[in-house]
Amino acid sequence: MARDFYDVLGVSRGASQDEIQQAFRKLARKYHPDVNKDPNAEERFKELNEAYAALSDPKTRARYDRFGEDYRKVPEDWEERVGAGVGGGGGGGGFRGWTTSGDGDRVRFVRGFGEDAGGGGVDFEDLFGAFFGGGTGGRGGGRVDIPGADQEAELPLTVEDAYRGGRRTATLAGPTGQRTFEVDVPPGVVDGQRIRLAGQGGRGTGEAPAGDLYLRVRILPHPRFRLDGRNVHVHLPVAPWEAALGATVPVPTPGGTAKVTVPRGTSSGRKLRLRGEGMPNPRGPNGDFYAEIRVMVPPELTDRERELFEELGRTSSFDPRRER
Repeated sequence: MARDFYDVLGVSRGASQDEIQQAFRKLARKYHPDVNKDPNAEERFKELNEAYAALSDPKTRARYDRFGEDYRKVPEDWEERVGAGVGGGGGGGGFRGWTTSGDGDRVRFVRGFGEDAGGGGVDFEDLFGAFFGGGTGGRGGGRVDIPGADQEAELPLTVEDAYRGGRRTATLAGPTGQRTFEVDVPPGVVDGQRIRLAGQGGRGTGEAPAGDLYLRVRILPHPRFRLDGRNVHVHLPVAPWEAALGATVPVPTPGGTAKVTVPRGTSSGRKLRLRGEGMPNPRGPNGDFYAEIRVMVPPELTDRERELFEELGRTSSFDPRRER
């Protein structure tokens, strides 16, 4: 039996959507296979994706709360269909109603098909097989073809992968095992953007088509780059003499190494902008790239370096604490 999705994310059943999202992001960073080299990390990461895909969508979460592992077999409009008696036969063979079980968080059907159903529970597979496409000869009457439900899952990407785009492989855990997809990621995707895979969602019943699978992009935290929409920010360390005299220095960007000119007299905190060198945008202008200067001093000085700094200290009239 699969672990409870709330236990997988380490949240209570009453957790808010924000709490669920925060828990997922924290655990995803910890167990992402690119970061965690433990052999079990990949399986744990897939389990987290499956749990978050179910609990991050309010409608899917409601079905999971009601039906547990069987939520995947239940159409989104199941309450409307059950209430309308879809698939019920004539006479005493129709569906009569349902109630919740004593614990309040799972549905137990208590009035079934036919007069001999009595007050006992009806098997879930039997009920939904007859109601939602179980063939023309079942106790529930004619077949009802119901399209498969749309599904959603996380697609974690590094900043570099999001910048470049390209073909990526996504492996998702499902009720029948793992499924692997080839995904065309457009260059410049941003956090929260969805990529649609038509016909890769929940299976339909009978002749009905399958639903779609939506992969929601989650850009992983990066040790160097910080994203603000499509703008990219980075800290750029420079030596005191580079800041004082000016210099052209290399700077890492998601697309590779670029050159930036540090004007003479530059202090820490100054931001240098490379226009259009941020995240690509297929529908408008690209983001910008910002390099924030950090003036760094040598942690250890050679004798000659010490002499030069001492001489500078004696001859310079510069006072950084003087108001300007």
